[in-house]
Amino acid sequence: MRRFLCLLVLCVLPWAAMAATPTHTVLIVGDSLSAAHNIAVEKSWPALLAKRLDTMRPPWRVINASISGDTSVSGRQRLPGLLAKYQPKIVVLELGANDGLRGLSIDTLKGNLTAMIQASRKAGARVLLLGIELPVNYGPRYRGQLRAVYADLAKQFHAPLVPFLLEGVALKPELMQADGLHPTAAGEPRVLANVWEKLKPMLNR
Repeated sequence: MRRFLCLLVLCVLPWAAMAATPTHTVLIVGDSLSAAHNIAVEKSWPALLAKRLDTMRPPWRVINASISGDTSVSGRQRLPGLLAKYQPKIVVLELGANDGLRGLSIDTLKGNLTAMIQASRKAGARVLLLGIELPVNYGPRYRGQLRAVYADLAKQFHAPLVPFLLEGVALKPELMQADGLHPTAAGEPRVLANVWEKLKPMLNR
């Protein structure tokens, strides 16, 4: 009887370990808005997302490949290696803020994001776009052009879009850091809520 129980445990434990192993990956490619800028990593929206997805069955894992200061050019350069390494089912693209803050070419931004969407889809991943808004001092024309990049790409590729990642956060001083650009830890759950609204249906597909 004891031998039978031991064999049963040996059979069950590997199965349990396999059941707890994430079978799908969400890859986040972004900048400081996703890289826990000046806050504890565990308070960032990608970390909060990872905790939420870990409760799903089967669980998903989150790979946060965001780097502060990244532009669409650097993200495009990094993406092929990330796709090959992690083989994600979903790619979350959160890039463009630094392009905009530096006044870089809107056409270049659009071209880079287009290439990233195409590369992700070729690798078998679905794409979620996270849009961003610039401060008002950048002028309505440039701000409108940047906003249109995300809307146009979402329409062209039939991709889910969060129009403004910091919706409900950016205009609340108590949820923003002193630089006026990055959320505090208190603002990160709202950022996650913005992402979750579009991401959740993708997980269930």
